[in-house]
Amino acid sequence: MEYLLNFRKALQPVVMLWLACVMVLGLVTPAASHQMDPAVISALVQSDHVEITIRDALEPIIAISQVDPKSNADAERVNSLYRDLRTSDPAALEEVLRQNWDVISANFHVYAGDTRLELSLDSVTVPEIGDPLQLRFSTLTMTAALPADDTPVRFSWRADFGPFSIHQAGGDGDGYTELLQGGQESQFMQRTAPVKQSATALFVRFVVSGFEHIVPKGTDHILFVLGLFLFSLRIKPILAQVTAFTLAHSITLALASLNIVSLPASIVEPLIAVSIVYVALENILFANRGAISLARVAVVFGFGLLHGLGFASVLSDVGLPAGQFLIGLVGFNVGVELGQLSVICAALLLVGLPFGQKPWYRSYIVIPASAVIAVIGLWWAIERVFF
Repeated sequence: MEYLLNFRKALQPVVMLWLACVMVLGLVTPAASHQMDPAVISALVQSDHVEITIRDALEPIIAISQVDPKSNADAERVNSLYRDLRTSDPAALEEVLRQNWDVISANFHVYAGDTRLELSLDSVTVPEIGDPLQLRFSTLTMTAALPADDTPVRFSWRADFGPFSIHQAGGDGDGYTELLQGGQESQFMQRTAPVKQSATALFVRFVVSGFEHIVPKGTDHILFVLGLFLFSLRIKPILAQVTAFTLAHSITLALASLNIVSLPASIVEPLIAVSIVYVALENILFANRGAISLARVAVVFGFGLLHGLGFASVLSDVGLPAGQFLIGLVGFNVGVELGQLSVICAALLLVGLPFGQKPWYRSYIVIPASAVIAVIGLWWAIERVFF
């Protein structure tokens, strides 16, 4: 008995580290997979000029442009400007954009070969003020003349402007589409026709995008998968849950991508958070009997349908090329599955295999970790409904 008590004491730092990782995962980056919408950029490259259309929230772009990226001395002034812009009517916001265009456009890096292009602001469309707590997505169009050397065009913008999905307009729908982080540069976009990507390159790119949507960006999906893992270490329950979840989210991901099924994010996101709470609470309230009920599988399947709609919202931001729709969809889904399996494998290696057969595994690991996951999911549900 004394040996067991000493062993438990020795184990406590490991358990605390496990709980700390779960808490940091959830609270430091709360549900980043669906809270950060990338800007959508379309580039129409003609023989003598390029037209670039950006759909994004203009307020942070205007405010961030006033900051020296190497200094935070004027951060409070910029925060104040951002708050004012959020409550500005469309005409006032457009006026601020035009007055500061020289400063703002310097943060858009558009090149034809080695020649930096001078961008002119052609049009701006700003929606009326809605919920001040929600981002207001505006559309701006800018153009630039191209040098007479037939060099291709590439685009990037300031790193702290955030991620963007860029698509080269025109052609037959097989053209270039890519999701990039702020500071990353697009591929070269030819003037004659949109960039063509091979089926293999497109498949690999969407696999990577799907994987990144889970690890490291899909915090809420990671916690849901950990909730499934904590239910049981037996192969049959794990396979049953993962299969049900995979089948369900694959169905809604495909249907939503084809615009057959659609639900607003204001409904989907809180329900995804609720799904995290549910699986975690069931882990606590019902002891593992070595088997899995049809009810648990059915619940996981139902929640998988919701998560598939969440995946689809990200995939729509990336943009599936019309001519290679199926390849991109399958690649993204494969990436999601690889991301989920990597989470389960990591949990199995770090926790399941070393401690899963210990008599205190449920009391010291399953219940505390599930409780932390449930609290995080509950907070996300409240945040997504009321904030």
